[in-house]
Amino acid sequence: MKIPFVSFEPMHREVDAELKNALLSVYEAGWFIRGERVTQFEQEFAAYCGAKYCIGCGNGLDALFLILKAYGIGAGDEVIVPSHTFIATALAVTYAGAVPVFVEPDMESYTLNPARIEKAVTPYTKAIIAVQLYGQAADMDAINAIAKKHGLKVIEDAAQAHGALYKNKRIGNLADAAGFSFYPGKNLGAFGDGGAVVTSDKELADKVRALANYGSDYKYHHIYQGNNSRLDEIQAAVLSIKLKNLDRWNENRRKTAQKYLTEIKNEKLILPVEMPYNSHVWHIFAVRTKERDRLETYLNENGIGTTIHYPTAIHRQKAYENLGLLEGSYPLAEEIAATELSIPMYYGMTGEQIKYVIDTLNRWR
Repeated sequence: MKIPFVSFEPMHREVDAELKNALLSVYEAGWFIRGERVTQFEQEFAAYCGAKYCIGCGNGLDALFLILKAYGIGAGDEVIVPSHTFIATALAVTYAGAVPVFVEPDMESYTLNPARIEKAVTPYTKAIIAVQLYGQAADMDAINAIAKKHGLKVIEDAAQAHGALYKNKRIGNLADAAGFSFYPGKNLGAFGDGGAVVTSDKELADKVRALANYGSDYKYHHIYQGNNSRLDEIQAAVLSIKLKNLDRWNENRRKTAQKYLTEIKNEKLILPVEMPYNSHVWHIFAVRTKERDRLETYLNENGIGTTIHYPTAIHRQKAYENLGLLEGSYPLAEEIAATELSIPMYYGMTGEQIKYVIDTLNRWR
């Protein structure tokens, strides 16, 4: 049996006619940037997250960067980020001109560990970026409490957790602002790149909207040295259709994850944990083993697609060698990088496919 790591076919098949009609309507309208469909999606997604404002932008990296820039965070400042995350989290800080300061994860959730944050706070710290990793939230109450104590902004990197809940409150409404990615592989994915900033802070929302449009609050009037980062009408139309189905699609992923968690029984594997305060949406189902490379080869030879999130910790990437962080500087991030393997997890996996993955993993020795 061949099982891809991810497939969009089941979800797209369900909304095929709607998607095609939406694309045709954008084409026929002849308006492709910041039109009615973007406005509609922004309103829908803000309401879905339980926030007041949503500003579409080019991608998830831009969303985080625009938040930092709107807050005036830049040269001479520090921003706390997880040591284990996709590099975009750190790049947003770098692009803003600030310095990313890494903090190690909790080894159950793999999200930012609040117990380690205060030791990283300095007089130069201006914000904390909490990544809602793999599909579940960090412990946001604890992180927000630390931020309040030190007068810091808290930003959610929500690129992997569309629709997830923390203590029955929606991701995207747990901090001062949130940055989302709508890369096609996300739980809520576009047909190309796309992103959004979500917040209930009107001043921030207005500034982000202007910064993302060449620093302009209205045409040919530029109040900031801005950027060009705008969600287009095609992506907004696609996202509006998918948003209506997101909770149902996420629930299907949750059922798949539950079968994995209850039926994978192999002492060589460390399975992921859904924290008790979370409703996980399982963007990624990450297992760990000290024999990761051998497991990857075994699964691939048996027709099961896999990927690694992420094989090299950020502080060991050549892009960040300027920080002078040697091997062993962040051992937990390095341990995850050396042992993590992501197995198939997508909407519409059949019972037969799920059973094959489980049985194949249970046979591995």
